[in-house]
Amino acid sequence: MTTPPKLSTPLPESPHASPPGSSAGAPPATPDLVLGLEDRPTAWVGMLAALQHLLAIIVPIVTPGLLICQALGVPARDTNLIVSMSLVISGIATFIQCRRFGPLGAGLLIVQGTSFNFVGPLIAGGSLMVKQGTPVEAVMAAIFGVVVAGSFVEMGVSRILPFVKRMITPLVTGIVVLMIGLTLIKVGLISMGGGFAAMANGSFANGENLLLSGMVLAIIVALNRIPVVWLRSSAIVIALAAGYALAGFMGRLDFTGMHEAPAFQVPVPLHFGLSFSWSLFIPMIVIYLVTSLEAIGDVTATSKISREPVEGPVWMRRIKGGVLLNGANSLLAGIFNTFPSSIFAQNNGVIQLTGIASRHIGIWIALFLVVLGLFPSVAGVIQAVPEPVLGGAAMVMFGAVAAAGINILASVALDRRALLIIAVSLALGLGVSQVPEFLVHMPAAIRNVLESGVATGGICAVLLNWFLPDSHPQQDSAAH
Repeated sequence: MTTPPKLSTPLPESPHASPPGSSAGAPPATPDLVLGLEDRPTAWVGMLAALQHLLAIIVPIVTPGLLICQALGVPARDTNLIVSMSLVISGIATFIQCRRFGPLGAGLLIVQGTSFNFVGPLIAGGSLMVKQGTPVEAVMAAIFGVVVAGSFVEMGVSRILPFVKRMITPLVTGIVVLMIGLTLIKVGLISMGGGFAAMANGSFANGENLLLSGMVLAIIVALNRIPVVWLRSSAIVIALAAGYALAGFMGRLDFTGMHEAPAFQVPVPLHFGLSFSWSLFIPMIVIYLVTSLEAIGDVTATSKISREPVEGPVWMRRIKGGVLLNGANSLLAGIFNTFPSSIFAQNNGVIQLTGIASRHIGIWIALFLVVLGLFPSVAGVIQAVPEPVLGGAAMVMFGAVAAAGINILASVALDRRALLIIAVSLALGLGVSQVPEFLVHMPAAIRNVLESGVATGGICAVLLNWFLPDSHPQQDSAAH
């Protein structure tokens, strides 16, 4: 989880696929595929199908970067660069996932984009560095250094998937994804109130901010009550457009980023440089592991809906290639100044809606994403969205991340052992995130790691899952 939310099915379904390594919870196979995996669409059919995928993914791709940059006080011009590169890197990864080059990619119609899984820990760790007096540019250098280092964790995982899946079971994955969602709720609520800037100037949660965020949230909920698939699948985009229009009427749109942006953005590697922070890196290891396993579920779901094998050597080759590219793309993202990516599950709903599973559609999706990213005025228009508008949508997306964790845990036999692991992991993870003073007397190295609720809860879940052996182990198809 990954890792974002589905826009093509009613909320609160998971933003990621079913429990990793399992087809349970995966979308049912499409009864009639108009275009199969290897069928080549005409140019018009390809573009129209790609536009539907783009509608489902554009907001989840740009939102993590915007939230992190706003929380850390990144200047408008640099924020524009980061958002632009998130689109470009997502396009490149989508192309490779669909086309497959050697061991890289799954060879399915898969969309890849910036992951929500990393938002909370990066904001928490980055904000702490800013409070300690570290310049924003140095904080971003540390973040991107950690993104690059963590990508090798995921690439390594792709080579030893059966072993990792025995250690990081669906129980552990569900707990971590649930923790990610629950810790993100605070980030979403702050955005709904106007963000940290509004806290500083005294306008936090005033009438204007609550009107903007509340309207966006209400529209998303209302549209998900309408039994029209394309309206439900476009709910977040429509709600953000309405919030954008209301913000313009209220004079709340800030086009500074667009005016400062160049007409064409040449990708600039290492714009902030690279450094490293262990306090940022340790929590990221857990999340990279979970993101790897979520990718297994996403690839499995796409295979199933595309009428491709969901077990055996072909399937194993696909999941290994998908996870390997997940890591390789995060490496590329860190070098080109943006945040880690993951496989999106939104495209499964679009495949169901259109009946088009052709991986050649990915070429058009990738082209649209790269073009949007190379012309920064597009990112500048998106960047003009006031934070309360973004917060209204983010609350739904973050809540859906938590719902994804619950969905994964629902596939686990919740016996006394599982409930004990869930209880202790959630209690400690949420506890230290709400009361970080609890760690004040611990050594700085340990304190910096455990201050992340996701890291504390995830490490606890892994250790307890190992220490309390399962007397009824579940069958694990990916291990064969």
